[in-house]
Amino acid sequence: MKRRLQSGSHPVAPIHWGPTGGWIEVVVGSMFSGKTQELIRRLRLATIARQKVQVFNHGLDTRYSKDHIVSHDLTKVPARSVARAHDILGLVKPDTQIVGIDEVQFFDEDIVEVCETLADQGRRVIVAGLDQDYRGVPFPVTCRIMGVAEFVTKNLAVCSVCGNPANRSQRLSSTKKLIEVGTADKYEARCRACFKR
Repeated sequence: MKRRLQSGSHPVAPIHWGPTGGWIEVVVGSMFSGKTQELIRRLRLATIARQKVQVFNHGLDTRYSKDHIVSHDLTKVPARSVARAHDILGLVKPDTQIVGIDEVQFFDEDIVEVCETLADQGRRVIVAGLDQDYRGVPFPVTCRIMGVAEFVTKNLAVCSVCGNPANRSQRLSSTKKLIEVGTADKYEARCRACFKR
């Protein structure tokens, strides 16, 4: 099957939709790098093209909304909140062509199998999430999805200290919990030089 590619790094709809037409796209980066914004952009383009889209988010992420994914600039699309990765498989409708998943780093390791199952069924799967935690350590789940994906986009933010390209999320609070959901009140984007472990 031939796929028609748009100029840039990610594909548009396959010419022939079928069991061999699926793939995985991953958008990663630090906090404030525009990951969710890019996910929403791709999902909206698919909706304009009259493709059937379903969107999921982890139940931990309630910063802006429980029933939408919302970017930091408050752009949003409706989404279903789930607690476990395998819950997604039971909720995807038979005619769904595109599945969007935000905050992928919050999911258990089964999210990789879920994404591969959906792609193997002929669906376009677009996931977005952090690639590193607040210590600068890569999230294993995100790394595994990047490893099996057909397309990976790494977004950079702007360092809040020096203005250089930033790929780290500096936690501002003193908690040592691995997961602490927050926005500008708890995190800043930092470059390699300005990031403090």
